[in-house]
Amino acid sequence: MNTQESVRRQADSVEASEALRLEQEKVEQLVEALNTDLAATYVLYHQLKKHHWNVEGAEFLDIHEYLGEAAEDAEEAADELAERAQALGGVPLAGGKRLEENAPVEPEDDDVYDIRTSLRHDMEMYGDIIETVREHVELAEGFGDHATAEMLREQLVEMEEHAHHLEHYLEDDTLVLDSATN
Repeated sequence: MNTQESVRRQADSVEASEALRLEQEKVEQLVEALNTDLAATYVLYHQLKKHHWNVEGAEFLDIHEYLGEAAEDAEEAADELAERAQALGGVPLAGGKRLEENAPVEPEDDDVYDIRTSLRHDMEMYGDIIETVREHVELAEGFGDHATAEMLREQLVEMEEHAHHLEHYLEDDTLVLDSATN
């Protein structure tokens, strides 16, 4: 049994794929953008899971299920981002600490908040990520990387949909009566 360890690719390295025919400098910028989106998506994933685990109240089940689905979507998006970064010739970010350090969004602290506050934090994080992804769609298009741009557009549609759903959850119309009005 061979016990010798060897590093095959250094973290943060980029070796442009000959098959994809994109210039090294462009690929480096694209991989950096994808790793930024990957980091943001994992921070979002963990925050959504936190809220999924801790939601309480009369609307528990609906919100619990929704947050679980949103977290699954974020996890799938992160996987796509990592695989695209690797396909371009980069090394996707992988460690929790590195992901958090490279995310353009701040994770919520470990305290548990009321569900309206939690959902507002999620909606704000989605908004921040949406802005970044829009910039990265333009970057990819400008570099002629239509495949990355298309993947990001598809993720953008899904993120905007989730942000829109959160906005609806935060409306003041509800079937749940406030005990102060009874």
